Amino acid sequence: MASSAKKRAVDVATNPEDSGDSSDDDSQGDDGLSVDDSEASDEELNEEVIVDFEAHAIAHTDFNGIKKLLQQLFRKAHVNISDLTDIIIQQNHIGSVVRQAEVPEDSDGEDNPDEVFGFISMLNLTERKGVQCVEEVKDLIMDQCEKVGSGAVTEQLEQILNDSGKSVGLLLSERFINVPPQIALPLHRQLQEEMAEAQRTNKPSGKCHYCLMISKTCKEPTKTIPARGGAAPTDDLHFVNAEEEFFYEHATLKFSYSVQDEADTCLSGRWSYDDVPMKPFRTVMVIPADSMPAIMEKLKEYLTV
Repeated sequence: MASSAKKRAVDVATNPEDSGDSSDDDSQGDDGLSVDDSEASDEELNEEVIVDFEAHAIAHTDFNGIKKLLQQLFRKAHVNISDLTDIIIQQNHIGSVVRQAEVPEDSDGEDNPDEVFGFISMLNLTERKGVQCVEEVKDLIMDQCEKVGSGAVTEQLEQILNDSGKSVGLLLSERFINVPPQIALPLHRQLQEEMAEAQRTNKPSGKCHYCLMISKTCKEPTKTIPARGGAAPTDDLHFVNAEEEFFYEHATLKFSYSVQDEADTCLSGRWSYDDVPMKPFRTVMVIPADSMPAIMEKLKEYLTV
């Protein structure tokens, strides 16, 4: 599919200085800048800039951008991110990448028109059973569920992942932390249309009975995720991708596990320098496919630009 057929433009307020993972360099502060640089550029960084983003079909040139975004999700987990990125690119009939619509003519040359600010895709884990990186994702989820979930939750998850009659799709929706959630609405709309078309034409990942998500979440340091069997209340969890709370509300299976030891850092709320660092978690959710229309209505209600 031609890229032009998949363009979705969204005007958002963003800060060009923040277009990276907040934890790329442990020698820097939580804001991704050294202390001296932060103090010297406070006034500049507080400036709000309107940026147009467009969604394009995924291409081979997006490999490094997609891989970088997957790394901020999986961190140090034993998952072959390169192979997972290859599958996402090969399956380019489903999914989109987000790029800046136009690079200003007076740019200093540092802006890359092909830079990936975000992406969305759906991988059918059931169809790709036996593929090493897919099995690594499933093993990661099962291992963490066994550590923090009850026996009933673990058994239910295992049944869902191993039921060849009801396929499970891994929904991957990642973006830089400074890209607002409004961009998610056109991306999810496009994804649903592409999945419907894939199902009609018998292409991979067209039909999924369940949607599996791994969300980046945070909690205040004074609060903890229930030890076993309990999903954290939504009020206690802060979703880095804010719209994923709507998926959480419809999930029939959910649990959270800490990634504190993986040197992950995230901030809740608006991106600023006085935010309180929070303990990072990953929240796994299984959502029945028939809940997607209700979720899309929520996204439309809260994210319409």
